[in-house]
Amino acid sequence: MATFDAGSTGFMLLATSLVMLMTPGLAFFYGGLAGKRNILGIMIQSFVSMGITTVLWYLCGYSLCFSGNALGGVIGDFNKAMMHGVNLNTPYAGNPKIPEFVFFAYQMMFAIITPALITGAFINRVSFKAYLIFLVLWQLFVYYPFVHMVWGNGLLAQWGVKDFAGGIVVHATAGFAALASVIYVGKRKDTSSPPNSIPLIAIGTGLLWFGWYGFNAGSELDVDAITAQAFINTDVAASFAAVTWLIIEWTLVKKPKFVGLLTGAVAGLATITPAAGYVSLDAAVVIGIASGIVCYLAVHFKNGRGWDDALDVWGVHGIGGCLGSILLGVFAQKTINATGDNGLLYGNATFFVHQTAAVVLACAYGFVFTFGMLALINKLTRVKVSEEAEIKGLDDAEHGEQAYDAGVF
Repeated sequence: MATFDAGSTGFMLLATSLVMLMTPGLAFFYGGLAGKRNILGIMIQSFVSMGITTVLWYLCGYSLCFSGNALGGVIGDFNKAMMHGVNLNTPYAGNPKIPEFVFFAYQMMFAIITPALITGAFINRVSFKAYLIFLVLWQLFVYYPFVHMVWGNGLLAQWGVKDFAGGIVVHATAGFAALASVIYVGKRKDTSSPPNSIPLIAIGTGLLWFGWYGFNAGSELDVDAITAQAFINTDVAASFAAVTWLIIEWTLVKKPKFVGLLTGAVAGLATITPAAGYVSLDAAVVIGIASGIVCYLAVHFKNGRGWDDALDVWGVHGIGGCLGSILLGVFAQKTINATGDNGLLYGNATFFVHQTAAVVLACAYGFVFTFGMLALINKLTRVKVSEEAEIKGLDDAEHGEQAYDAGVF
């Protein structure tokens, strides 16, 4: 019988629970940003991922991500489908101090939230049936290959690409999939729909920020100094990004916006994610400030182009993940984490080039495949809801429910 380290195992179970909490947090965040007729429609898209993704992860997802190498290291095999050959005494090969079941559960929480991130872009325009098909296909053909290539000792890992907790794997792929979705389904009929509940946005942000400690610090898969480094880098980058966004918006619109502060924090969290365990605290400060500036500008660029990314998934998560992954290629230090690499500032231009190339690949593939996949789904079932349903609101039209009693409004 294997002997596991109680401290490391307990910490990873806690980190897993924190990452699980991020998906309901995302539902609250998006639910608050949504118009009052589409609160439940956006929230159910996050919550249903918790069920369907778990089923898919058990059946084949974990194996395709972390078992073997197929198609030149692009995807795994089916050797661990339905956890074949894994029992409660099986150690995780990457850290034998914890059971493989714990790693299975931890990575499953990442798989749950990643496609849910995309949903904020096409709020109140996509049918629930089409979304369920999208949820399955997008994981099989976008998320799983990038998990394997980067974290499963696949093609990009062998090329030297690093991604501590998901800048490329999670945020870049999801962000550019969101952009493809927006372009495919087109604009909303009513683009002036204001947030229905800023307090709900704040609750969602708090849960996301709290859960992000498990997302980033837990990605060390152990309890050591790098765990602490990732934890504090996460908080500092989010804080500097939030304050930067607040200052920019206050300067331009002459009022300090609460939603802007919250959005800036999420941008900072997304941007530090790929670098959290590879860079110094000083670098995390720079990354946070850069995130506040660049993601703010990205949102305004998107608005200028007329892309109806309703909840700014591309500008916050997509651009944040890309920026953080590229800045990792600048600021990474092996003195911080020996399993990482030195970045451009420390004499390694090759690592910077590899990071940038991986970002371009993830963005291009995420965009092109998602656009094509939506076109395919549309041949099976209509992707975009009818104009009547959109005007009525998807809470009622699709789900026959209302978030609040009608007397509240």
